[in-house]
Order: sequence, then structure tokens, then C-alpha cells
Amino acid sequence: MPVISPAFTLVEMLVVISIIGLLAAIAIPTINSMRPNPVVAATRQLLDDVGRARQLAISQRTTVYMVFISTNLSDSFMNAHPSPSAADQAMVTNLYDKQLTGYTFVSLRSIGDQPGQGIPRYLAGWRTLPQGSYISPEKFSNPTNLVLNIYTNGSTQPAFQVFGFNAANNIPFPFETNSTSSSWIFLPYVAFNGLGQCISGPNGQPELIPLTQGNLLFPRDASTKVAQAGIPQFIESPPGNHTNNYSLVSIDALTGRAHIEYKQVQ
Repeated sequence: MPVISPAFTLVEMLVVISIIGLLAAIAIPTINSMRPNPVVAATRQLLDDVGRARQLAISQRTTVYMVFISTNLSDSFMNAHPSPSAADQAMVTNLYDKQLTGYTFVSLRSIGDQPGQGIPRYLAGWRTLPQGSYISPEKFSNPTNLVLNIYTNGSTQPAFQVFGFNAANNIPFPFETNSTSSSWIFLPYVAFNGLGQCISGPNGQPELIPLTQGNLLFPRDASTKVAQAGIPQFIESPPGNHTNNYSLVSIDALTGRAHIEYKQVQ
């Protein structure tokens, strides 16, 4: 007798397809939630490094500056150094793609320096925040002035008021050994004294550093893809998430200790 091969009916196939679709609908949100959130990672990294700057200040018994790179790096550098050395220019070129994401730690004097003759030292290499995250540009826009209000729960009064970074031009840049100028570019910074107190930001108020999610598009050489001089284009994704879904590193002025302020799901 001929053997009849088993086959699926149309109804059975539709049932199987429906089950696969149902499983996919359940699994995809779970998989998406497991993806690393760049702002969460950036906030955690910045929080840890703010703590590191504070500990460096305490251990060195001196003021430590956590300096950042703003979006006017190329113009600021050329104004301060119209004829830079090749080494200085190469170093600054390497920092073009670290605007809004790069930072390091600097002290102007340390234990053992002669009175009145402090020796500037870079205490670490330049670090960058994880790709897909950056410090909100408002923080760099107007030094020491109110630059951003963040509202919560429909309130008409801001829950957080963000002031621009302090900025100083007495920090050697781009090298600690760069002594060719009595003043360098203005570098945004957060500073801690030898007691670990935060001595930057609005008087008596927390220093707030807002982070956001999105892409930074830097001008690049067409052939080498190396970042070139110019202001990057920042594309926040989704737009407005630095206020609608805020994530702030908050540094207490008196203790210098930092924590995270973030929007919680109601």
C-alpha cells in the first residue's frame, strides 16, 4: 500500500504562526530592556569619576580640577595659541571628538611643591563617556549662570536648577608641561579642595551635571575619518530626554559626595 506522508493542515499552520507571534511579542520587550542604556552607563561612570576626583583632592591635600571639553575647543585654542607647536596641535586634534564627553583630572600644586611654585600635573589620561551619551550642551553654554530648569510631576516650579560649569584659564592645556602662555583656554571644571568639599557651582547649592542620550556628529576628514576642527552636531534621541527623562549627577557642596537624581516611573 502506498505510504501517505503526514502534512499540516492550513488551520494547524495558522495556529503555529500565531503561537510564534505571541512568543515574539512577549520576548521582544524583555530583550529590549536588557540592552545597555548609554545614559545609565554614563551616569554611573561619571558618578564614580567624580568620587575619584574628590578622593584625589583628599589624598593630595590640594585642589583637584575635573576639567571637561566644551564645543568651542578649536576656536578657543587658536585664540590662545595663534601659532601652536606641532605637538600641541596634534594633542588638540585628538581631543576634537571628545567635546561634550571628555574629561580628566588636574592639580596645580601637590605635596612637596615649593611655596608659591606649584607644579601642574595631569592626574589621569583623558576619559570619555560611553558612546550614545553626552553631557547636555546647556551645561557649557553660560558659565556660572542658570542654564536649565527641570520640572517634575507637572509642577510650575523647577525641581532642579542647573547652572553652567565654572571655567578657568589658569590650567595648562593641552599638556601639563605647556608653559608657553600665561593663560590658556577656558576649561569648564568641577573642583574639590583638600577637605573633599566641592568648591565649584552655585554657592551652597549642589553642582548638577545633566546627561542625555543621542549621537554626536563631528566634522571629519573625508579620507582619514579623523575629527576636524568645528562644533559637533548633537542629535538627542528622543528629543528632550535630558529634561523629560532626566539623569543628573548631583554633587553636594559641603561634603563633595555625589549621587544620582533621575526620573522615576510613577
